[in-house]
Amino acid sequence: MKSLALREPNVFEMQQKDIPVPKEGEALIKVLAVGVCGTDYHAFRGNQPYFAYPRILGHEIAGEIAEIAGGIGSDLRVGDRVTVMPYIACGSCIACRNGKTNACTKLKVLGVHIDGAMNEYFTVPTEYLVKAEGLSVSQISIIEPLSIGLHAVNRARLTPGEFVLVLGAGPIGLAVMKFAKLAGARVIALDINKDRLSFSKQWAQVDAVVDALGNVEDELIEVTAGDYPTTVIDATGNPQSMMNAFSYAAHGGKVVYVSLVQADISFNDPEFHKKELTLMGSRAASLDEFEYVIANMKAGHIDADAFISHRAPFEDTIAAFQTWLKRDSGVIKAIIEF
Repeated sequence: MKSLALREPNVFEMQQKDIPVPKEGEALIKVLAVGVCGTDYHAFRGNQPYFAYPRILGHEIAGEIAEIAGGIGSDLRVGDRVTVMPYIACGSCIACRNGKTNACTKLKVLGVHIDGAMNEYFTVPTEYLVKAEGLSVSQISIIEPLSIGLHAVNRARLTPGEFVLVLGAGPIGLAVMKFAKLAGARVIALDINKDRLSFSKQWAQVDAVVDALGNVEDELIEVTAGDYPTTVIDATGNPQSMMNAFSYAAHGGKVVYVSLVQADISFNDPEFHKKELTLMGSRAASLDEFEYVIANMKAGHIDADAFISHRAPFEDTIAAFQTWLKRDSGVIKAIIEF
């Protein structure tokens, strides 16, 4: 089978390997499509935290079960279409014992800490498979990033009618906007890219957009009638944006970091205390959140085809990556098709 390895920053290598054999408790997955994430771009450039080379990327997965090893007592069958929860937890640490496997002390994410799905086939423990029957390959390939956005919304515990500011209109930010709207919030999108702000209106039906290069605080005062947003969710992965989030939050409000950056973040402590802000991190997603995304797709609330702006066959991944990394590429979400 063909397998694409990121040998070192900026260097992909297409390899030929044997099809892996699943062990007991594992399934062999035929890969149908893999979404390309900001994590993959950061890894390619050499600035992704928790990352070591060489590595096979790919954690946004649409697949089909090709084989199941013995000892599986579940409803999974060969031929089932599935996505994969790519967060492999230890099951025994303090976070796992408290039901927060997404924050496992030894968490290994496919395509980041261990090899991912940019192969024609790969194996995975069956407990991480999520059935996605009735969905298209395009829909299945974006379940994982949408679940990341949903998890940030769930962390924030939004209330209907509250103003939520989402910093960054990339794939994760758009997912946050969509599920914040479904939760009944009034959503404000902020970005430096006018095309992405326009897409936020169209795809996520946000209530207002703010140009990050303009006078942001004046705009927020106008939109919220002087109150500022009670929740600010950063999905930029930009240190300055993440620090600015404190200034944009209302007194008594919340700041949620769903983005990840390899840098230190600082804030003004008197301002933080004066507002009595709550700061939260948001990492990965849960099985319930994957299933909620699937339910919303089946209900017609999520337009996957519009969300996916670029596609390439697996054989053309190396060339496609070089194009998608360009600032003027217009990429919202790209997927690799097998």
